[in-house]
Amino acid sequence: MKLFAYGAPLILIAASPAQAEAAPRLIISAITPAKETGRMQVEVTLLNGGPDSASLPDEIPATLTLNGQPMPVTLERGGGVPSAAAAAQGGFVQGLYQFALPAGVTAGEEASLVLDTGDAGAPRYAFAAPASQPVRMAEKEAVREPMPIEATLDAPSAKPDLGNAYLGNLSSYQPIYAVYGPGTNSDGRLQISFKYQLFGDAGEVGPGAPFINGLHFGFTQKLFWDLGGHSSPFRNIDFMPEIFYLAPAVPVSEKLALGGQIGLRHESNGRDGDASRSLNNVYVQTMATMPIGDYKLTIGPRLWFFVGDKEDNSDIAHYRGNTGLFAEIGKDDGFRLTTATRLNFGSGKGSFDAEVSYPLDRIISTPLNLYLFGQGFVGYGENLLDYNRRTTRIRFGIGIVR
Repeated sequence: MKLFAYGAPLILIAASPAQAEAAPRLIISAITPAKETGRMQVEVTLLNGGPDSASLPDEIPATLTLNGQPMPVTLERGGGVPSAAAAAQGGFVQGLYQFALPAGVTAGEEASLVLDTGDAGAPRYAFAAPASQPVRMAEKEAVREPMPIEATLDAPSAKPDLGNAYLGNLSSYQPIYAVYGPGTNSDGRLQISFKYQLFGDAGEVGPGAPFINGLHFGFTQKLFWDLGGHSSPFRNIDFMPEIFYLAPAVPVSEKLALGGQIGLRHESNGRDGDASRSLNNVYVQTMATMPIGDYKLTIGPRLWFFVGDKEDNSDIAHYRGNTGLFAEIGKDDGFRLTTATRLNFGSGKGSFDAEVSYPLDRIISTPLNLYLFGQGFVGYGENLLDYNRRTTRIRFGIGIVR
């Protein structure tokens, strides 16, 4: 069938009967400018060839290509059908979504959009982009009239949260959780982590953005809590600040996205005397993500080199090695398994760290925004203090970032 996009004709090849009967499919049926400048409205049709009813999701990942440059975008539901609307077997349902164009797009630029749903036959919808809202430094620096107090009270705070202009540049990095497993001298383990985009507007990283925007500061802190000891002390705390350059995942085909990062990390436990531990390493890690059925699989080999003084733990390379592998499989709204390994091929020593998580509200009806979290470790150096000790730990608890 022939459809007309905004400003340009498009030939859309319909799915064959065999494909239509295989499973529910999402296709783009129209793209038009939204009322708000710089945003596009997308009509999405769900064709349900599966055995059960199927509903439109609230968000759909997609890839926008402007003048040959691909970039990830997220389509957000903007109406068109009630949230509970579903398509019965053999039927269809349509909904309206929106996404924002990057700043600085001029009218008439060649553009196309494809849904990243794991469907190898997902059609690419071509359209002519309208002009987006340009970003001018003069506008950012212009003096504005005082804002009425009512406009500052959106955030749940005891006082108006004013003056945090760069808060959007702060985001999650490593998982954040608290887990517990009795019977060891570090039966509790807590982790907090964040990253901060040092340059540019929040989220403008990757293709089409200034190169320097990829520079980030990261911080991760691991706390090992001896809850069974007298007065329940923290047995060890590892501090891990780092500077790294992030290349975000970018689709290179319909079933593969590639990304990675390179950085300098410092690790220390803030202790003195015989318990003092510290090291620095330069690392590089690549990431490849691909769909496997309803799941996403990410594989990330990692290579690092120790630099600077290792006086507190001069033989740490014997236990950690210089290579590792990150692997993760799961669903955005379901089960997820994440693993990280370290290995010294010469000594045969290393470690294996695993985390499993599942949204709590998928098990019981609750407004709690938490994940059920499980964590296990086997090998050398779960923390810096024990870098040359072999341990085995299994813990369970809750997480807020995974």
